[in-house]
Amino acid sequence: MTDFAVDGVTAPAREEVRPGRWRRWLGWSLLAAVVAFGLLGPWLIEADPLRQNLRAVLLSPGSEAWLGTDHLGRSMLARLAQATRLSLWLGLLTVASAALPGVALGLLAAWAGGWTDRLLSGLCDAVMALPGLLLVVMITAFSPGGFLPLYLGLAVALWVEYFRLTRAAARTRLQLPDVEAARLLGFGRLHIIRRHILPDLRRPLSTLLAFGLATVVLAISTLSFVNIGVRPPTPEWGNMMTELLPYYDEAPLHVLMPAILLFASVFGLALVTDGEGS
Repeated sequence: MTDFAVDGVTAPAREEVRPGRWRRWLGWSLLAAVVAFGLLGPWLIEADPLRQNLRAVLLSPGSEAWLGTDHLGRSMLARLAQATRLSLWLGLLTVASAALPGVALGLLAAWAGGWTDRLLSGLCDAVMALPGLLLVVMITAFSPGGFLPLYLGLAVALWVEYFRLTRAAARTRLQLPDVEAARLLGFGRLHIIRRHILPDLRRPLSTLLAFGLATVVLAISTLSFVNIGVRPPTPEWGNMMTELLPYYDEAPLHVLMPAILLFASVFGLALVTDGEGS
C-alpha cells in the first residue's frame, strides 16, 4: 500500500486488490456450488437415480422433472447429484491415499538418505516410467468397472508427485542452520519435522493437492466415458455423457449438464490453485 498527499497531508492510498484474490474467490464459489448441488440434490427431490420410467423419456426441465429425464426416464437431478458425490468423494479419497504415503516416504528418504533414499527413489522412477493413465488402465483391467481397482490405480499413479516434492523440499530444509541447531540441542525427529519442515511444505502441498484432485476427477470421468472406469447404471459424469451422447440432437442440454459440472469442478480447482500463488 502506498501513500499520497492531499493538501499537504499524507494519507494512505487504497489497498490494491490483487487479481489472485478474485480468482481464488471465484474458484471457491464454483466448488461450493458443485458441492452444495451434490449434497442438497436428494433434499430437493426424493427420487431413485436408478428408477426407470419409459413413459417419460428425455423430458425437458420443468415442473414434472426439475432437470428433465434421461433416455430411460430416470431423474437427471437425482443422477447428477449422485454422480457429483461419487466423483468428489472418490477424488478426495484417492488424493488422500496418494498424499499420505507420498509425504511420509519423502520425509523418510530425505532424513535417512543412503540406501533407503536410493531404494525409494528407484521405486518412484519405476512408477514414473509408465504413463499415469496407462498404469490405471492396467490395474482396472483386473476388475473392469469396479471402484477399488480404479481407486488403487489412481492412487498408485499419483503418490510419486508428493514423494518427489516432499523429498526435495525436506533435503534442502534439513541442511539449514536452524535445523542443525535443533539437532544439536537434542530435539527429536518429530519435533523437527513438525516445526521446521512441514510448515514450509504447507503451501506447495496444498497446491499439489488441488491439482491432484482436479486430475483425479477428470481421470475418473475420462475413464468412465470410454467404459473403463465407473460403468452404468451407476451414475457418473463420464458415463452419463456416453449414455446421452446418441440423443444429443433431441436433448442437447442433457448431455451438457454433466459436462458443465465437470468443467465447474476442474475450473474451480484450477482457479483456487492459481490464486494461491498470487
